[in-house]
Amino acid sequence: MENITKVGIGVMVMKDSQALLGKRKSSHGAGGFATPGGHLEYMESFEDCARREVREECGIEIKNIKFLYVSNVKQYAPKHYVHISLIAELASGEVQNMEPEKCEGWDWYDLDNLPDNMFIQSKVGIEAFKTGRNYWDA
Repeated sequence: MENITKVGIGVMVMKDSQALLGKRKSSHGAGGFATPGGHLEYMESFEDCARREVREECGIEIKNIKFLYVSNVKQYAPKHYVHISLIAELASGEVQNMEPEKCEGWDWYDLDNLPDNMFIQSKVGIEAFKTGRNYWDA
């Protein structure tokens, strides 16, 4: 495996006071509940990546995209990621599972009643939202 650091974008999509989470089936973190997201493409803006990933995975549009946190992710070595998490609101559409090979399905969760098995970056995102902390260098 090449020693390349990749950039991941996660999007905490909110509707009322609930966050959109799906149960991962593939890649690292399988079985954990996670926010939508994926890899930043060459020359793509963070916001464009967020919109594209949410549309590709969930079939919805988002608005009011803002920075949530950044982290240096080495827990899944040999993979190494810089993870940029954004927060956004549902703009339009009904959530659909557009990538059933990667996700068991999407649902809205109250921030005080989350699934036990949270994907680490999504768990950090909830903490960032609740505490205002925006930087992790693990």
